[in-house]
Amino acid sequence: MIYLHLFWAFFISNILGYGGGPPSIPLIQAEVVDNYKWLTLREFGDVLAIGNALPGPIATKMAAFVGFQVAGVAGATIALVATVLPSAIAMVILFKSVAYFKDSPYVKEMTKSVQPVVAVLLGILAYQFFIHAFYDSGAIHTAVLAIGSFVAMEVIKIHPSIVIVSSLAYGAILLS
Repeated sequence: MIYLHLFWAFFISNILGYGGGPPSIPLIQAEVVDNYKWLTLREFGDVLAIGNALPGPIATKMAAFVGFQVAGVAGATIALVATVLPSAIAMVILFKSVAYFKDSPYVKEMTKSVQPVVAVLLGILAYQFFIHAFYDSGAIHTAVLAIGSFVAMEVIKIHPSIVIVSSLAYGAILLS
């Protein structure tokens, strides 16, 4: 039954995650943390941080990790297949119609209307991580990491993966 749950959790997250990895992350979090409780919010945040620092699509890395944690190699394989299958199905079914509808004003407006929803979902996820970090790490560490990350990425223009690795090092040294 665990294999079916793994497949369903990642399949539904990725079939509804219109636009790739970022919109899928809150959906994966809802399944993995809230619904099935395979990971805590903190563990999910750690997986997300490490996954973002590695090359490749975030959804497949998260699927492989969670699948492996829950059910070993078979679980990782099933979660990966469930992650890739919605895109593969969509490509096969919709390939011919994409060229026909790509300039349609309805399709353009539909795409624009999804963007605020994705922004809100990611904002809620960020808020949950922030609150969890605040209670687990304390106000000072959370402030140092939040302000330091913002300054590093927005003012100094350091690549996000370097900020993630630096934050991991900070946590390993000062929070362990």
